[in-house]
Amino acid sequence: MLDNLTQRLAKVVKTMRGEARLTETNTAEMLREVRLALLEADVALPAVRDFIAKVKQKAMGEEVLAALSPGQALVGVVQRELAAMMGGDLGPEASLLSFATQPPAVILMAGLQGAGKTTTVGKLAKFLKEKHKKKVLTVSADVYRPAAIGQLQTVTAQVGADFFPSLPTDKPVDIALAALDFAKRHYHDVLIIDTAGRLGIDADMMAEIAALHAAVKPIETLFVVDAMLGQDAINTAKAFNDALPLTGIVLTKLDGDARGGAALSVRHITGKPIKFAGVAEKLDGLEAFDPQRMANRILGMGDILALVEEAQKGVDMAAAQDMAQKIKSGGRFDLNDFKAQLGQMKKMGGMASMMDKLPAQFQQAATGANMGNADKQVRRMEGMINSMTKQERAKPELIKATRKRRIAAGAGVQVQEVNRMLAQFDQMQTMMKKLKGGGMMKMMRSMKGMMPGGGMR
Repeated sequence: MLDNLTQRLAKVVKTMRGEARLTETNTAEMLREVRLALLEADVALPAVRDFIAKVKQKAMGEEVLAALSPGQALVGVVQRELAAMMGGDLGPEASLLSFATQPPAVILMAGLQGAGKTTTVGKLAKFLKEKHKKKVLTVSADVYRPAAIGQLQTVTAQVGADFFPSLPTDKPVDIALAALDFAKRHYHDVLIIDTAGRLGIDADMMAEIAALHAAVKPIETLFVVDAMLGQDAINTAKAFNDALPLTGIVLTKLDGDARGGAALSVRHITGKPIKFAGVAEKLDGLEAFDPQRMANRILGMGDILALVEEAQKGVDMAAAQDMAQKIKSGGRFDLNDFKAQLGQMKKMGGMASMMDKLPAQFQQAATGANMGNADKQVRRMEGMINSMTKQERAKPELIKATRKRRIAAGAGVQVQEVNRMLAQFDQMQTMMKKLKGGGMMKMMRSMKGMMPGGGMR
């Protein structure tokens, strides 16, 4: 996201390396780069002007520490203002959902068709159920889009929340009131209402959602917006903000090829905090939005905390401990263990997702390693292991030429790929043997080239 801004700032830090202090001249030069990068990222012009003015004002009074170059000092100011622009100035409480009401707490989801509202309802239900231990009910008041009700029923079932059925012949307000009554009688903590979207803003749509809002009096009214919309996101946000008392924003598709301007513009236009960000298509791909961490990621500082959280969420700790105990007690690392390791990597979002959260210098070190291709190869490797017999997985040394041909045919790959996979398994097995002896540093060195596709070069 906003890769262009990251690259431009890195370039300016280099050019300002020889400067002794921040001056109006060298600051103006850097701010020109920042301004161009923001405009190219589809950030709204009023938001850009306001941002540049604030950075300039803060930079001129900035004391440059001896340990920092002027370029680094200015990036520090930009980071703080980016975080403030995305809601950091509202304080940490602003991005939290409010449950300070008689249950059920009603959450109304608004936005254009195609923004990802229905999937976001499912993701939010899962988030509230797992993180906040809430009993959640969902309902669809979208009586216009074919299959919208069925889609919400499916995603709700997938996340293990409750669903209130509705019909396309029902009126949206009647659906919402019936669901609210059901939620009260069945002691639900939260009711999430999915509303109808349109391809564009129209008076009927706004009147309908305003009537819904008046009927159910939600404690949270969240505006769901596609991060890839660019300038259109600003107009949409303004229209919804004028029609509804929004309490927050959910940015979807931040994992796409978004230029990211919506993240900076929508908060500026509405004045409302960004509460959640959709960072993956999977139903656990919703993160509570943290302005500081997002500013770090934009500036190439990475988001190590998010990577740690992904690891904690994705890694099966019991399985990891069993593996450690097995290796420590002299057990053999076999192809079943290798497949389990590949599965853990997938649970953490794959190589591309992990790399995206690392600081820029690590990402640059991996330049040339195709992360998307690495994830594809992980899936192919799993396919090859699935084509093996139990005996072959437990004793890989049995796999000779005829067996390799059978495995390749079963997985739909060439024999050379089976050879490559077995070579990578041998490397991992060697590494595990070194772990048994406590040779951690040796293991780290032998990890070079372990990534699918040949590793970081």
